[in-house]
Formats: sequence, structure tokens, C-alpha cells
Amino acid sequence: MSQKNFAGVCRISVTGGLPILCLMLAVCCVALAQQGKGGSAKADLTGRYEGTARNKAEEVITVTLDLADKEGTVSGAIHSSHGDFPINSGTHKGDTVTIEFDANGAAGTISLHVAEDKLVGTWSAGDDGGPLDVKKAAGQEGGAKGKS
Repeated sequence: MSQKNFAGVCRISVTGGLPILCLMLAVCCVALAQQGKGGSAKADLTGRYEGTARNKAEEVITVTLDLADKEGTVSGAIHSSHGDFPINSGTHKGDTVTIEFDANGAAGTISLHVAEDKLVGTWSAGDDGGPLDVKKAAGQEGGAKGKS
């Protein structure tokens, strides 16, 4: 094979293969980006969370949230030093959790942000409310099922 023919074959294979290589690289980048999105998907919140809340009078209230999270729908119960309250409805979208509950006839709302194994946010019921901070209890695999 002459030097001219060899150079022509190399030029064809390099220029012909370069677009294919670029296309394959682009597909890999898109796949990695999608995989990264999957890694940051919302975690299942099912379990028991224990911590405290404060009301407008700055009273510390012990709080336990027994949560079941099924495909972004949150259910369960709230247990506190002020009583037990069923969760009427709840949602989990991304790192945001919203819970609505019945506080002895008054509509109650809890708005939370997921931060690792903690839920941090605010609560309100009637004209009262304040901050709320709970952490997932150690060794809790179950959800709201076991407690009535």
C-alpha cells in the first residue's frame, strides 16, 4: 500500500469515526446525567420520627410522627405531649413534605424540609404554631402500621 493510499484510509477512518465517537460520548453523558437525577430521588419517609416543636408561648412540645410514605402520599399519625392527631392528608414531593391533620376540630398543617434523616419545618393549628424538628428514630423499619 502506498503512502498516499494509507493516508487516505487513515483520513477516512478518523473523519468517519469522529462523528460516531462524538455521538457515543453524547449518549453516555445523557445517561450519566439521568443516573445522577435518579440518585437524588426522594427517599421513602416511612418510619418513626421523634423530636420537639415549639408553640407561640415558646413551650417545648415532644412530638412523634409515625409516617407511611407510598409514592408521595403521606399518611399516619402525630403523637405529642398535647395529644394524638390523625394525619388527614400528606404529600412528599422532592425534599418537601406537607401534612394536614385535625387538631381537635382546628385544621392543622405541618410544612417540612427533608434533610438526611431529619424533618425540619413549621406547624400551625388554629392561631398557634411554631418550629418543628424531628429525627428518624434508630432501628425503625416499620411505618405507621404498628401504632393505633
